[in-house]
Amino acid sequence: MNLDFYKDRKVLITGHTGFKGSWMCKALINAGAQVTGYALKAPTEPSLFDMLGLGSQMNSIEGDIRDLKHLLDVFKEVQPEIVIHMAAQPIVRDSYKDPVYTYETNVMGTVNICDAVRQTPSVRSFVNVTTDKVYLNKEWQWGYRENEELNGFDPYSNSKSCSELVTSSYKNSFFTDAEYEKIYGTTAPAVSTCRAGNVIGGGDFANDRIIPDCVRAVSAGQEIVVRNPYSTRPYQHVLEPVMTYLMLAEAQYKDKSLAGSYNVGPNDSDCWTTGELVQLFCDKWNVKATSLNKASWVNKHDGGPHEANFLKLDCSKIKTTFGWKPVWNVETTMEKIVEWSLAYLQGEDVSKVMDKQIGEYLSK
Repeated sequence: MNLDFYKDRKVLITGHTGFKGSWMCKALINAGAQVTGYALKAPTEPSLFDMLGLGSQMNSIEGDIRDLKHLLDVFKEVQPEIVIHMAAQPIVRDSYKDPVYTYETNVMGTVNICDAVRQTPSVRSFVNVTTDKVYLNKEWQWGYRENEELNGFDPYSNSKSCSELVTSSYKNSFFTDAEYEKIYGTTAPAVSTCRAGNVIGGGDFANDRIIPDCVRAVSAGQEIVVRNPYSTRPYQHVLEPVMTYLMLAEAQYKDKSLAGSYNVGPNDSDCWTTGELVQLFCDKWNVKATSLNKASWVNKHDGGPHEANFLKLDCSKIKTTFGWKPVWNVETTMEKIVEWSLAYLQGEDVSKVMDKQIGEYLSK
């Protein structure tokens, strides 16, 4: 895989100031793309986006995905060829605290981005990023496939299920060649959704996520608190979904028949419990960070709101369609996380670490 296709392409990314968005912008800027981002200010402090100085290397626009007028103005000015929608309220527990904002952002935000794409015939490829949590979780032991029922339990998961349905409705109602020929004299854009598993990697500073919690605790000399060590999740390095979104956006740009809904997750062997993942972090950290605090963890289940205990994806479709497969397993992923986190805590240049890791990933 390489990113040569993206050189000089006009790419618009929503949610570009977040964790995944920052990694994507970094990769696209390195590839020579003309990148425009549309998002609120970086959602964390510190922020990977600000740390990398990405705002000065791209067209970074501060805007709310709920503001359709502003979004349309940006689309009209930029005339993007490729759109990747990642703006969201992404935290399960936060969705319990503020469900209305969660639904406004994740559902009406999707309506707005779909409508902006509909009114911008320069767009040839559109990818909406959702989550593995869109499925009705039956706590079974096998992976969910793309044709399984969509019905997330909590407000975050459910709002992302709605986002999938909104995209499907727009695709059926408006993104048809007959409709576009009639209005614009051209074919409709290719439209896909991607349902990614749990994403981990260096530079995530979000609240209520396990790897940021690990780094914060060890840097403060505290035990890592794990509230549910027995929940099983499909963990993958952030570059796995980021590069897969870009692969899909390119592929469907060239061949619209490849558009669809795709699961993006690790192999079955990389579905770990939270406790196992934290222990792996401690093991890798204690080998590499010899001059810093030792890492250890404690089980403190807090009886918080409902979250799925077992969740796994069946990625046969994307593997069969594209010959795709994960590049880094969880052990390699954790080595990359520790490498990035050590560089950050020791005041080194994390931008160089990311360039190195992106290069290593692409070379595989």
